Amino acid sequence: MRTEAVAREEVRMDLNRVTLIGNLTKDPLKKALTTGQSVSQFSIATNYAWQDAKTKTRKENVEFHDVVAWGKLADIISQYVKKGSKVYVEGRLRNRTWKGKDGKNRRQTEIVADNLIMLGHRGKRDVNQADQS
Repeated sequence: MRTEAVAREEVRMDLNRVTLIGNLTKDPLKKALTTGQSVSQFSIATNYAWQDAKTKTRKENVEFHDVVAWGKLADIISQYVKKGSKVYVEGRLRNRTWKGKDGKNRRQTEIVADNLIMLGHRGKRDVNQADQS
């Protein structure tokens, strides 16, 4: 009898997970909110390449993704990650809506970063900056 009751229960699973590897399109923008919490915003470009079936030519598409990070992660990103850096980002999608200055409704889809890994190697300039801090 107990297994029948469990079988009748509705099982619901949701997942909102994003994983990206790409390059920053500009330096992160860091802000401090009135609450004292840090937030960093940046954009990542990801590339997708394929061969056209008819012409056999190589095609490429670039997608741009807006990313936001909070707290300690925001501080680390603004200190160590720069334009052109290759990064691995994990997070979740978030849709924001607001009314613009012109009165029109705006909508933005962005990734809220939970984790960021810097990929590639650091140049001499990056090492020197890290040593001074």
